[in-house]
Amino acid sequence: MTVLLKTKVMTTNSIQTHKGPHLGMVAIVFMVLFITGLSFVISFSGGSHFPGPWEPAAAIVDYFQHHAQDVLMCAFFQFCSAIPLGIFTATVVSRINFLGSRTAGQLIALFGGFLTSVSIAVSALIIWVMAFPGVASDAATIRMLYYISFAIGGVGFSVPIGLLIAGIAVTSLFMRTLPRWLAVGGIVLAVIGELSCLSLLFPKLVYLIPLTRFPGFIWLIMAGFKLPSSPEFRPAGHAPGNY
Repeated sequence: MTVLLKTKVMTTNSIQTHKGPHLGMVAIVFMVLFITGLSFVISFSGGSHFPGPWEPAAAIVDYFQHHAQDVLMCAFFQFCSAIPLGIFTATVVSRINFLGSRTAGQLIALFGGFLTSVSIAVSALIIWVMAFPGVASDAATIRMLYYISFAIGGVGFSVPIGLLIAGIAVTSLFMRTLPRWLAVGGIVLAVIGELSCLSLLFPKLVYLIPLTRFPGFIWLIMAGFKLPSSPEFRPAGHAPGNY
């Protein structure tokens, strides 16, 4: 009996868990900061709202000239959101590697996540520049900066975050570290994200960007809570390095 108890204690103590921030909570912080930034420039009452690229140039210039404070707050919170996304990316790739992956999927996720984080930060900084009175008064400059910011924060967001989701989802599908429905859903989201680049040629496909962005927030949160922190999840016959 004593030997059995000692063996049980030793087995329990030998179980290794991945050390790092809680993925689900980091993903929530990312989403809250990003959406908080959007809340400053989106009107739910039908009033002035952040203009889309399809709107007249005069409407774009007018918005930035008369809503500098809202734009400034949007830029601040969205810039801040890039930090937890970078932390999430580094942690999730480290977690996948810890669980035994030896495939390119984790590196694809790393590239996509860091590129998304940089895109958010750069887009936010450009918007921050646009909030200054001296800049906002120059219609030509505002239009140029607006389209650059929209491109970086639009397709520049949806395509790389699709790679982040794809890297996690495909690897997890083979490793069975996430529920099958969640992994398959991630692959579908990733495909939509990659297809959003077509909006550069066909502007009517711009809806693919929010179709990637907002469901992507939820997917990252769910994956963050579901991804195990210990290799003990592994089904029988699946050893590290087989993926």
